[in-house]
Amino acid sequence: MTEPGATHGEHRNEVDRHDARRGRAGTQLLGGDTHDLALLANVHPPGWRNPRPAARYDLVVIGAGAAGLVTAGGASGLGARVALVERHLLGGDCLSAGCVPSKAVIRSSRAAFDVRTAASLGVRAAAGAEVDFGAVMERMRSIRARISPHDGAERFTRELGVDVFLGEACFAGRDTVEVGDATLRFKRAALCTGASAALPQIPGLAEAGFFTNESIFTLVQRPRRLAVIGGGPLGCELAQAFQRLGSAVHLLHDDAHVLGREDADAAAIVEAALRRDGVELALEAVVERVERRGDDRVLCARIAGAPIEIVVDEILVATGRRPNVEGLGLERAGVAYDEHAGVRVDDFLRTTNRRILAAGDVCLRHKFTHAADFAARIVIQNALFFGRKRLSALTVPWATYTDPEVAHVGLHVHEAATRGIAIDTFVRPFADVDRAVTDGATEGFVRVHVAKGTDRIVGGTIVSRHAGELIGELTLAMVAGVGLSKLASVIHPYPTYAEALRQVGDLYNRTRLTPRTKALLRAVIALRR
Repeated sequence: MTEPGATHGEHRNEVDRHDARRGRAGTQLLGGDTHDLALLANVHPPGWRNPRPAARYDLVVIGAGAAGLVTAGGASGLGARVALVERHLLGGDCLSAGCVPSKAVIRSSRAAFDVRTAASLGVRAAAGAEVDFGAVMERMRSIRARISPHDGAERFTRELGVDVFLGEACFAGRDTVEVGDATLRFKRAALCTGASAALPQIPGLAEAGFFTNESIFTLVQRPRRLAVIGGGPLGCELAQAFQRLGSAVHLLHDDAHVLGREDADAAAIVEAALRRDGVELALEAVVERVERRGDDRVLCARIAGAPIEIVVDEILVATGRRPNVEGLGLERAGVAYDEHAGVRVDDFLRTTNRRILAAGDVCLRHKFTHAADFAARIVIQNALFFGRKRLSALTVPWATYTDPEVAHVGLHVHEAATRGIAIDTFVRPFADVDRAVTDGATEGFVRVHVAKGTDRIVGGTIVSRHAGELIGELTLAMVAGVGLSKLASVIHPYPTYAEALRQVGDLYNRTRLTPRTKALLRAVIALRR
């Protein structure tokens, strides 16, 4: 924890020298208030004593993030003898430094935005929106602590019957893991060690000091000026959130548009929203070095070849994730891996040691909590029951929680073309959806791709404030094999954003009314006169 009297700058530098490079948010990243103490009591209890190891475990799970917790809890619930090993905080990044804290901060930032723009709805806030940044961050810490018992050591030990070991895990052989003085022998093991912030090789960055997602949530004072390096989901989400909370934010990205895995027109809507909120966007920017000038941090960059200097108080690095594979003794276990791609797995999530499987960010291309969750379910079945569940059978949606949100499932147009899949595309702008018009939230669209000549849905993108919720209906249709024409027959409450999905189904059905079909219908109608 932070020592009494330590500044956040000192804390930040210690974080970046140690934990951000090692790959996990350590216990010292927590601020030490009552909320963080409550969190620690659950996910890394002080004075925790590891149990005496069993003679042999059915399954040893290494890493207690989303994938590890689901694997351990699920396997134990099915009758397996399970050990769970975690070197830092149970719950992983999602609880302490990812999904939970970021969405709590985003919620506060949206409230501030709604107050500032309330006049457009005929509501005038006399004093405007005054953000208490300290209260925002305290609320985030309280929510994190409130959720933490679900991931806690006591729950997994007492309720779920899992042997929880806190400490560094290292393979001693193909069927053995060492944790401190304890040796854990296993029939099967699951690697669920996750990923950590990938750090760019920018001269002067380490010396100047910076935050990653693993340390940014320790802030208690609002940065007056903040530079965000990286325009992926994390960079865009936090750039917008901090701007709305009162920081002057510069977002630097090395590509032509943010959110590189999304369609360009979807990303353009997010870019427009960021600029509307006041974020200074620097696209196709290359940061050449960072300098420390007094209390200032100066980013020396080039944009389209032209030099530029950006002066800020703090820097957030959001340039992707790298798998946590170091220090595990994977060579002794016969597990092949790559420092960038992670542990090598087949479609059944087996590593090159068939006793050992893997799930989550350490091996998956899609580094999402929900992807880790469902990959863990595959690991349970394939490790314990001779299952043949395939990763490729999963339909994995995702969402970026900017305002508006961007959600996607299945194929993009370019992916369909690469795979030789001909498609038809149907789009419904929210400007034509009554509920979006009444809410003043007309930016965005629903876009659905179907296999050409059929109504089989192969992909879709939704851009709206509620996209993360709406994408579930489209995902369900794909998983259940429900065609786009059927969505047109699903009654949705009026007025709702979800009506846009039904309306896209209507668009598809209209294409079936060919001139010949219309002529036949006219003939039938005439006979009824």
